[in-house]
Amino acid sequence: MPVRLRAVFRGDLPAPHAEPVTVTVARLVRPERREEFERWADDVLGVAAAFPGNLGATLLHPGPDSSEYHLVYRFVDDTSLAAWERSSERRTALAHVEEMVDDERVSRAVGLESFFAVPPRPGPAWRSWLLTVAVVLVFTSAFQLIAVPFVGDWPWPLRLLLSAVYVVTALRLLMPRLSRWLGPRLQRVPPAVKAQ
Repeated sequence: MPVRLRAVFRGDLPAPHAEPVTVTVARLVRPERREEFERWADDVLGVAAAFPGNLGATLLHPGPDSSEYHLVYRFVDDTSLAAWERSSERRTALAHVEEMVDDERVSRAVGLESFFAVPPRPGPAWRSWLLTVAVVLVFTSAFQLIAVPFVGDWPWPLRLLLSAVYVVTALRLLMPRLSRWLGPRLQRVPPAVKAQ
């Protein structure tokens, strides 16, 4: 049996590359405990941000007529996230928040999902749409200018496959960085909406 087939059937393949993990915890906070919760959240996010492998932690405040807060944690991989989730610091923090909230939901996104997932408090959808269109346009234009002269005589299915692999790989590498850099602008709510 060929070596590659043996590896597949025996499970000797190398371990998959670790991917970033984003966890969002939505908590419905009791109205009279909001200030206390915000102080608690600031403390917890500071502790989480100092953990090895943390890529960022933030608190998203509720919109008008809502008391649902979102704590967002991003870690380099499952191992780093698991270390935070099993930590005594997190257990201690959770013991203090139970009496402040009425409900809690947790969602998790890994790898590509983490930057295609809709944020808990998104800004206008056209901003994310425009960013995605602009990035894909740049990548596909670069492919046309650089690669097509070399692969122009290939069958079109192979050219299409190469283009798709190139664009998805480029998105995988660049979009998390762009999302972090542009995140506040993408999620900013116009003043007219905030005032409602």
